[in-house]
Amino acid sequence: MAGGKIEISSCANLVAQRRQVKMTNVKAIKMAAAADRKPVTDIVIAGGGSAGMCAALALKRYAPDLDVEVIDARPPAGGKTDDKGGDQRASAIAAAARRMLDALGVWPQVAARAQPILSMDVTDSKLSDVVRPVFLTFDGAVSDGEPFAHMVPNSALGQALADGAKQAGVRLTAPQTVAGFVQSGSGIELTLGSGESQSCRLLIAADGVRSKLRSLAGIRTNSWTYPQIAIVVNVRHERPHNGVAVEHFLPSGPFAILPLTGNRSSLVWTEKKDQGQALLESDDFVFQTELERRFGHRLGRIEVDSPRQGYPLGLVIARDFVRPHFALLGDAAHGIHPIAGQGLNLGFRDVASLAETIVDAHRLGLDFGARDVLQRYERWRRFDTWQMGVTTDLLNRLFSNDMTPVRMIRDIGLGLVNRMPGLKKQFIGEAAGFGGDMPKLLAGEGL
Repeated sequence: MAGGKIEISSCANLVAQRRQVKMTNVKAIKMAAAADRKPVTDIVIAGGGSAGMCAALALKRYAPDLDVEVIDARPPAGGKTDDKGGDQRASAIAAAARRMLDALGVWPQVAARAQPILSMDVTDSKLSDVVRPVFLTFDGAVSDGEPFAHMVPNSALGQALADGAKQAGVRLTAPQTVAGFVQSGSGIELTLGSGESQSCRLLIAADGVRSKLRSLAGIRTNSWTYPQIAIVVNVRHERPHNGVAVEHFLPSGPFAILPLTGNRSSLVWTEKKDQGQALLESDDFVFQTELERRFGHRLGRIEVDSPRQGYPLGLVIARDFVRPHFALLGDAAHGIHPIAGQGLNLGFRDVASLAETIVDAHRLGLDFGARDVLQRYERWRRFDTWQMGVTTDLLNRLFSNDMTPVRMIRDIGLGLVNRMPGLKKQFIGEAAGFGGDMPKLLAGEGL
């Protein structure tokens, strides 16, 4: 017992000493910044998209004494969450990500506009085929009453995250950009697009797949482009979808029909680049005709319910996720093919891992911007990211072609999977985000 008490006392003293050193270092940084008349912030997140804003909310919620600022190039959201302007996309929020949003207090704000995916049908056919046989069907539940994913409009999700971050005390600076940065002792010196400068202890780059800050940090990527474009559009249909998502594998790429609330669906329509661009520029009659050829008549009459949007497709994965006092987050760290609908969910896994890494280090009195601390986050996320990138790349190459032998092999494979309940359950678990070493937030637990 005495030995135990001495050990506990020594650990407590060590933690206290580390906290004192941290407080001294932070005080010195802030005094130096004040002398230079440069404001200092604990954490600056460059990019106010879903991943960036979610990270800000998680950090401020579980480490409220930290000063967290989001710098975003876009003007602040005006409180509108309709689907008639701006980003028309909707995202599949996996069950694990939904648990995190619930733990952060965000989910109740979007729940009314979230459509549960109750099942998924997978078909493989040519565009000219009259009948599209279903080779694989997934039950969408991971537990009683918990679907493996929900479809949520990006506009609604973005607004809910922004509201939650603001209520938690996150500071938003917009419209503004981080134009450049340099390492400065135990922090980062930022140059803003306005010409102003400030200091921070950690800079998190969440500025998208073409991240300027990633390049400025000297982080290289493995990347290539696909000869494809994704057309995103919402449609209304005559009959209810009953929560069923459909993935048509066509020779030019997957055609995904994803259920939204009401008799509406979000389409992610992959086409070869030239054909896709021509469809985006075509008149309404041609676009509607080509849309109906791919959509089919299962849900009755359909009509386009949003502007068409097109996105070139590619794969981008950063070779490193961190530098001293610098970390990549979300699309700045990885951009993958949408064939599995996991892009945003990868970003949310980043959020949960990085927030846990920073909060744990901060509570121990460590420098959460130190490279050895941030490498915990890098180790946590890098393999999972590469695995998902390789998986989506292989799936796209396997299913986006019309070679008869390949079609026969993949259709046999789909049919075999459909007859193996255990394997199907494993796939659903992975799609729901429950694979690998899960951070606490993705299990719905607090930090």
